[in-house]
Amino acid sequence: MDDIVRQAMAKWPNVPHCYGWLGLDERGNWYMRDDRTQAAGAFAQAKGSLLRHEKLIDFIHRNYDRDEGGQWFFQNGPQRVYVELQATPWVWRLAAGDGVTSHTGRPAQVRACFTDETGRLYLDTDLGIGIVHTQDVVQAVEAVESGRWTPQELRGADLPTRFAFVPSPVAGRRASPAA
Repeated sequence: MDDIVRQAMAKWPNVPHCYGWLGLDERGNWYMRDDRTQAAGAFAQAKGSLLRHEKLIDFIHRNYDRDEGGQWFFQNGPQRVYVELQATPWVWRLAAGDGVTSHTGRPAQVRACFTDETGRLYLDTDLGIGIVHTQDVVQAVEAVESGRWTPQELRGADLPTRFAFVPSPVAGRRASPAA
């Protein structure tokens, strides 16, 4: 986390959290979701505006984390901006020699490999669960065919419970009587 973010959190500790305004798609792209976009539906149906500003994206990457309840967020100064996830909290990019890097640029070590009923490929790593980027599926297939990874089958709907993450913090907030 950036020092400037830590300083802002210390200076303003009681800033309310933000829900529904930021989304991460299954290719590692960030989307800003204004009021109209949110009113149009869940993230899968109404993504919003693709973020293209490299410095903003880098800032989000450096300050991306999860809370104790499995909700992923971007710490924007003193405000926690919870992230709507299209698939998983991480999107994996593959490099030569079985190197795996997150959409945020963090290296990861693969612990297990999974495939769901639609054929999507997931990796459980030391950072957590993530989907393999569609552009890297050929490399992933090579790792499977060579025996370096052995995919286990699972239902896509079971991912959040099995790997303890919340795909839609805003949906959980609306379902809660305290919301």
